Amino acid sequence: MLKAIGMGVGAVVLGGGGFGVYFAAAKRDTVGEIAFDNALPIPDLAESESGASGTRVFTLGLQAGETRFKGGPATRTWGVNGTYLGPTIRVRRGEQVEFAVHNGLDQATSLHWHGMHLPAAMDGGPHQLVPAGGTWRPRWTVDQPAATLWYHPHVHGATGDHMYRGLTGLFVVDDDVAVRLPSEYGVDDVPMIVQDRAFDGDNQFEQPVPLAGSLGVIGDEILVNGTIGPYFDVTTRLVRLRLLNGSNARLYHFGFSDDRRFSLVATDGGLLAEPWETDRLYLSPGERAEVVVAFEPGERVELRSYPSDHGGTLGRLDGFDDRLDICQFRAANALSGDAEVPGVLGAAPHLAGEPIAETRSFALASDQINGRSMAMDRIDFGVREGTVEVWEVVNDNGYLHNFHVHDVQFQVLTVDGEPPEPPLRGWKDTVLLVQGKRYRLAMRFRDHTDPNTPYMYHCHLLQHEDEGMMGQFVVLGDGEQVGAVPRKHHS
Repeated sequence: MLKAIGMGVGAVVLGGGGFGVYFAAAKRDTVGEIAFDNALPIPDLAESESGASGTRVFTLGLQAGETRFKGGPATRTWGVNGTYLGPTIRVRRGEQVEFAVHNGLDQATSLHWHGMHLPAAMDGGPHQLVPAGGTWRPRWTVDQPAATLWYHPHVHGATGDHMYRGLTGLFVVDDDVAVRLPSEYGVDDVPMIVQDRAFDGDNQFEQPVPLAGSLGVIGDEILVNGTIGPYFDVTTRLVRLRLLNGSNARLYHFGFSDDRRFSLVATDGGLLAEPWETDRLYLSPGERAEVVVAFEPGERVELRSYPSDHGGTLGRLDGFDDRLDICQFRAANALSGDAEVPGVLGAAPHLAGEPIAETRSFALASDQINGRSMAMDRIDFGVREGTVEVWEVVNDNGYLHNFHVHDVQFQVLTVDGEPPEPPLRGWKDTVLLVQGKRYRLAMRFRDHTDPNTPYMYHCHLLQHEDEGMMGQFVVLGDGEQVGAVPRKHHS
């Protein structure tokens, strides 16, 4: 309700008065203002040990510390195996993995494996909290195509706060599908966790929500892999960027400062069937994209976020009018490699012709889905293992939303009855919902039945999620009925 009131007041006083001044000053443009004097750090690859039956065991320690982002005092932060962010976990399809997640913080939190197909009890959602001082040991067999996934906290009511402090990292899955793309980690295959942050006068994180804003926390500084103003030394003609929108609320509209074209080769769930050439790409919070960019010897160019068309009348308050320089690429005088982006990459999603077991409708509005707020002890519905369902999802209240489903990758069948645009033609687990448009999403539920332990579906703008725009479902085996969430899971 407060959001609606704020929007109405803003519309009335937009042209003058205190709010008019505030609105006019809200647009941010950092082009020409960023020094690009910090080398882009590449997150370490997480180490593992060999466990029973060849299981790869990773140890992840969640800890508090201090990180120096700029001159002056260090910033109090959280991190995984470090003070801010975490290592890149890299595994192969078919491997059995196990994690020892030790919570060294002073409060309970969790780690959710975003985009991963796995048992609900291993998902790391709000029902798998790790108490302060405790250790959680999820274990599963990786069974999905190569993709850029990620991990982050998923604490009901506090996901935004815990992520903002720094608990985020990439989770890369490899497989045996042979595609000739840049693949040397940190050299021509570059992870880029893009986040916005705000700092107070003592360099401590602030979490400002714009007056009359609708998305949540919007920061005025851009970090890539935990660094402000980074540059990357290019040594190869082609570079693959693994982009993650790791922000709480900000929408990025990526492009380069010279408007060069680049190739989108993969989205959330893995490779597209064929590359898509473009000069702009939207990523909403939680979405990932793999793009391949060509460079010329000796040149310098910036990756930038451009203004967006999706903000509405007061979108400026939520950053939609911002133009932000993100990272500078500095090409060496001689570049190696002569490969081209393959014309064929992977297999297109194939659920359009499958029998549909159930069609469900979801309307996102007023921090609710279908008029209901999230309840930890309520399972909203069950889906039957082995079946394909179509979920029709619409953003129904004028604010930006997106939609994320745990456990599955889905196919976007149509958007308002039309075939999806190229960036939505691959496997997805998170999709931007443009106001008023209806998205038909097809998904197959396989394996990992559990009538009592739910997966989540929710908006991945974290203030919306924390305030209740989330629901729960379970996957049912033959003859099973929806159960009840064990009390220990939501105490």
